[in-house]
Amino acid sequence: MEIEEAIKRAKQNDQKAFNFLLDTFWDDVYGFQLKRIENENDAEDITIQTFSKAFDRIETFDESYKFKTWLIAISKNIHIDLLRKDKNHISQRHFNDDETFYQILDESPSVEDTLITEQNLAKLLRDIKKLKPHYQEIINLRYFQELSYKEISEQLNEPMNNIKVKLLRAKKLLAEIIQEK
Repeated sequence: MEIEEAIKRAKQNDQKAFNFLLDTFWDDVYGFQLKRIENENDAEDITIQTFSKAFDRIETFDESYKFKTWLIAISKNIHIDLLRKDKNHISQRHFNDDETFYQILDESPSVEDTLITEQNLAKLLRDIKKLKPHYQEIINLRYFQELSYKEISEQLNEPMNNIKVKLLRAKKLLAEIIQEK
């Protein structure tokens, strides 16, 4: 399959085309992020988010540009957004000339947060049941059975990159269902 053909088919929601594009450009986007942030887990997370965002908005891709360049731009913007978000969580305070203190916000759940979470679990399970079965399964394996991406990949006999993207799509669909209420 040619890249141009895969893009056209992906715009028509062809899953094989998405898989082809993912397999073709994964190393490029992941390598780009790994050089920027030098952390394999964060680079992988940003790469997953990049493909998810790109596939959600594939119809906006302009064929006069290179697909790889478009993906890298999306990836770079996601990384910048994450950096901005992190700046809000840690603040530096300087005292005297040689002392620096970091104030880190405590984001651990309170007792109230825990109660609300437990009460909402039943609602969440009902919402998960509204998803297509393959999305229900992947959410169940990841969050309720706490399997790693590799274990899910082996159990479902699918490439790990596909598992990551499916999980991200499942989470987005679930968020949409929850927001509709």
